[in-house]
Amino acid sequence: MADSKRDYYEVLGVQKGCSDEELKKGYRAMVKKYHPDLHPDDKDAEAKMKEVNEAYDVLSDKDKRARYDQFGFAGVDPSYGGGAGGGFSGGAYSGDFGGFGDIGDIFESFFGGFGGGGSRSNPNAPRKGADVKTSVQISFMDACKGTGVDIRVNRLERCSVCGGTGSKNGAAATVCPDCRGSGQVRVSQRTPLGVFQTTKTCDRCGGKGKIIKDPCQSCSGTGMARRVLQKNVSIPQGIDDGQSLRITGEGDCGVNGGPNGDLIIRVSVKPDDLFEREGFDIYSEVPISYMQAALGDDITVPTIDGTTKYRIPAGTQNGDSFVLRGQGVPRLYRTGRGDHHVSIKVVVPKNLTKKQADLLKAFNDSLNERNDSGRKSSWFK
Repeated sequence: MADSKRDYYEVLGVQKGCSDEELKKGYRAMVKKYHPDLHPDDKDAEAKMKEVNEAYDVLSDKDKRARYDQFGFAGVDPSYGGGAGGGFSGGAYSGDFGGFGDIGDIFESFFGGFGGGGSRSNPNAPRKGADVKTSVQISFMDACKGTGVDIRVNRLERCSVCGGTGSKNGAAATVCPDCRGSGQVRVSQRTPLGVFQTTKTCDRCGGKGKIIKDPCQSCSGTGMARRVLQKNVSIPQGIDDGQSLRITGEGDCGVNGGPNGDLIIRVSVKPDDLFEREGFDIYSEVPISYMQAALGDDITVPTIDGTTKYRIPAGTQNGDSFVLRGQGVPRLYRTGRGDHHVSIKVVVPKNLTKKQADLLKAFNDSLNERNDSGRKSSWFK
């Protein structure tokens, strides 16, 4: 099974032992490469994106990353060998009985386990309903600010006709005559090791211990019916791509009076043309002219809250950056916000006229600045 996954570091294109910053850069690069919005209806890209999110979820968590570095997939996924310190799993003796883990597996292969049934759960005990999962896609700004979305999902609800009893007109179920209400029957089986008595689920009542003689026609005696749930869900500000919301009690109805399951909504966030996000920090680029870079200027900077003014100093270089503190993404379920990091891009003019080119050359010739070695430094250089 371990062969079905690629190494998490390989998935993100980084080396083992990389810094948190290198890990984030690798993740951002892979998101840009495989994001579903850039590859609509591309199942391979969708699978790659899931692989990238899984890898980053593990490696960005210090505890998970430590377990992964030490034990591999087994340290973060119980299905890969049971996890670190998961106990004895057969070792060199796993093949002594022809592939069975222990002697109990031999009996299980013959007749389904030992008798007694003491460890079996009560089929009539209340059980929580299953979770219902769905997904929504929202814009970058809605993820930053919060929004409301309409969802539509199918879920199991208690039958409104029989009230969930499964019986016509709500009539009570009767005790199964075969198992006398236990849900299990005892049978004898002859094996190469002798005759053994075992218990198995009652075929007549399906392990419930009760029989519905006159089932409800609306739900066919199940006590449940599939219905469509339409609901407006509030998406909190600060949620990020790939995160999920859990709404308690909005999943499938419970069994035998158990509580409902939950509704789990996975959120997908569309990329933005101006902004990129890393955690709760925003990153953007602002273009300026040569003149603004040389002389300094008040520039207009787009933010997620609108535009703001910022004074860049004279002599600003291409690639210089500054930080707008507290103007990033609101922290999810917490107070405070991240920062907005702005990078300067000096735009080189194109298609100059002869007059403009001559003026630039004359300006360059007028610069008599000298460096430490005494040689003339060209303005263009």
